[in-house]
Amino acid sequence: MSKKMGFGAVLAIVFGSQIGSGIFMLPANLAPYGMLGIYSWIFAGLGAILLALVFADLCSRYPKVGGPHVYVKEVFGKLPSFLTGWGYWLVSWISSAVVVITSIAYLTPILRDISKTTSLLLEISLLMVITAVNCKGVESAGRLESVLVFLKFIPFVIVPAIIFNRFDASNIVVADRFADLSDFNLTISAVSLCFWGFIGVECATTPAGFVQNPSKTIPRAIIVGTCAVATIYIINNAVIMGVIPGSVLETSQAPFADAVRTVMGGESDIWYILLAVVASIVCVGTLNAWVLTSAQISLGLAEDNLLPKFFAKKNRAGSPYVSILISTIGTLPILILTKYDNSIAEQVTSIIDISVKTFIIVYLVCCLAFLKISIGERKIWKCVVGITAMAFCLLMLQDSDLKSVLIVASFFLSGVFMLPLMPSMKKNG
Repeated sequence: MSKKMGFGAVLAIVFGSQIGSGIFMLPANLAPYGMLGIYSWIFAGLGAILLALVFADLCSRYPKVGGPHVYVKEVFGKLPSFLTGWGYWLVSWISSAVVVITSIAYLTPILRDISKTTSLLLEISLLMVITAVNCKGVESAGRLESVLVFLKFIPFVIVPAIIFNRFDASNIVVADRFADLSDFNLTISAVSLCFWGFIGVECATTPAGFVQNPSKTIPRAIIVGTCAVATIYIINNAVIMGVIPGSVLETSQAPFADAVRTVMGGESDIWYILLAVVASIVCVGTLNAWVLTSAQISLGLAEDNLLPKFFAKKNRAGSPYVSILISTIGTLPILILTKYDNSIAEQVTSIIDISVKTFIIVYLVCCLAFLKISIGERKIWKCVVGITAMAFCLLMLQDSDLKSVLIVASFFLSGVFMLPLMPSMKKNG
């Protein structure tokens, strides 16, 4: 009989799903925004905490495998639940491909000039290893995540401690090209960038059926974990932006390593190598969290008769190995195409952007479910939380162009073609 995860393992999933490659890239991306780049981390963190409160409440009510689609089903019925879960499942394994690519890409200082074929083989090998770990059960995946999360925290504590004494607020200035833009527009743009770092706030809700006392364990882990992640992001980004002049930082390929070099000097590449390894480990942790999440999403849908029953098949360890393997197989073509089709390789950033918008749609629907419940219970403070969380999601979507809207909509609406395979969709309940 498979064992269940405790608070520590669930907390590790919260950390692992949110702390990804973004923390290493965003200081450079936010440098042109000056102090607004730091304030935006606070706003994005508050938005993430609001969403954490929403998911904590929903999970405490409905502690079932699958996460978001469960809450939508309970409030709005089967069809909205299926479309939400379908889009959420698709984007989970599509996003996993980007994490795999990024993890191997960060090892460039060590691997040097490797061929596309070798790079692809390393990516596939990494994906297979994480798939194998998850096939051994959620406890194994949770244990691995706990170890990786511990390793993640090392640079996020050491780097600020090393460079803090060189902090200079005069380095944090708005770029000249942004001088004519309003603070409001700059802030919205910066908050959208920052929120990339919080995608995955809901991941810990998906394996609820494999968690000890999920109605209490998961909400606590989500709230504690998200608050801790927000603190880590704000401190690390603020310190780095204060050490390196904005005009230099925005062109940096390795902000953490460059910040340490600025303070400690020297021409050695040791900092690039160390930070490259750490960044890769961070991505492996995120990948592990997302492989686990993706499988739990499809497992939950199958258990609710919203996907074919074979998605719910489990091995002796209690792992939904069919769901894991299907998600992994879905990830492989993206890895291959990004290696041998340059036009797709150049669109990795766009894939990330579309993925983020898709996740936000899922968050928005869950906020609607939370708000409907809160109105029915006449809980004023919960209504305020729900409305504010919805407003935040809409704010994150306000800069979407028509192309992005159509792509995101296709993620959800493509599920319509699956409906004939599920007779249960025609039933009430």
